[in-house]
Amino acid sequence: MPLFEGFPPEVLEPLARQMALRSYPVSQAILLQNDWGSAVYFILEGWVKIRTHDGEGREVTLTILGPGEIFGEMAALDEAPRSSDVIALTPTKVCCLPAQDFLAFLTAHAQAGIRLAQLMSRRLRQLNRRLQLREASSVARVADILLFLAESRGRVSRSGVEIPNLPHRELSSLSGLARETVTRVLAKLEQEELIRRDRSRDILCIPQMEALEKLIG
Repeated sequence: MPLFEGFPPEVLEPLARQMALRSYPVSQAILLQNDWGSAVYFILEGWVKIRTHDGEGREVTLTILGPGEIFGEMAALDEAPRSSDVIALTPTKVCCLPAQDFLAFLTAHAQAGIRLAQLMSRRLRQLNRRLQLREASSVARVADILLFLAESRGRVSRSGVEIPNLPHRELSSLSGLARETVTRVLAKLEQEELIRRDRSRDILCIPQMEALEKLIG
């Protein structure tokens, strides 16, 4: 995991002994808003969404995280209740580390603290970019979400950059568009060969990132 890269085994092994492995099925809540932050989670397998709700009770997906990423760190850092829910989008395995052990590791190793700050800054920039596009066209907003997933969760292959073929309701929540609008935009992008869907592997492939970027302007 990026947070731990470069640290020797004698540093990581005691930390690993404090971790617990947990598995979650699709749609199960891993964390709930307003829970107290007693642990930090590292994703080994699967995908999760970080969500909250607006003033009218509608679900808002803040981001989607995948293997190698961390969540629950904010509540551990400021010793406050969780600010959002974390829901498994796919069967998910995580390592759970008690908050006090996580904080002790950051205190002892400045490089890990810098990496965590960089991670949190990147997430904030991504969220700000999405907010800036709230008044853009539906095509631009869907393209931006696909680029966000490709840049942060994509896997480069011979055919392009592959991302999970998420349910349209999740893309709808991420983009702030109606699900029907997302479905229509994706069909248009596929027709124009800007994206390709591999339903057998549940993967969406972006052949050329630059072509999608041009749709945002």
